[in-house]
Amino acid sequence: MIETQQSVVIDAPIDEVWVYAKDVEGWTSIMPGYQQCEIIDEDNSRWVLKVGVGGLVRTVKVSVHVDEWAGPQKVDFSFKLEGDPVSGGGSYRAAAKDAQATGITLHVRVNGGGPMAPMWEAMGGPLLPKFARSFAEQLKAMIEAELGIVAQPIARATASGHWSRFTNWLRTLWRKLLGH
Repeated sequence: MIETQQSVVIDAPIDEVWVYAKDVEGWTSIMPGYQQCEIIDEDNSRWVLKVGVGGLVRTVKVSVHVDEWAGPQKVDFSFKLEGDPVSGGGSYRAAAKDAQATGITLHVRVNGGGPMAPMWEAMGGPLLPKFARSFAEQLKAMIEAELGIVAQPIARATASGHWSRFTNWLRTLWRKLLGH
């Protein structure tokens, strides 16, 4: 199992942050490789993400279940990749810093299964915090942009750098798994 916790402060009141945070389709739209989000019901969705690995492109389907909606402060969720021995979960926590700022903390846990799990976890351990940090920064930028607040350019540069490292890690992992 690998896990991380990342926090950011969003320059918006907690109720305005919640408007965006409770929108599952909004979350998926900033996921790297986003293709589609199917809302099944209030608590369940299916995310389709396209992952490029070298010359190969693989589409993964992720079943996401919201275990608890307790907004605007709390959401707990779990997920499972369809057809792959990967599952996990996490949480979203928000707290008003003041009338115009909200601190959010994202916690993500990934469990790999099968014979490749130890290698996958060893390689993914250092990268998951960077990927989650990038996602948290993108979430902050998306919410602030939607509210008309100018995002800091450095956040975008950092996010793309972490995404680049994450995709390079995925490419290496797929090559090892596929024997290339």
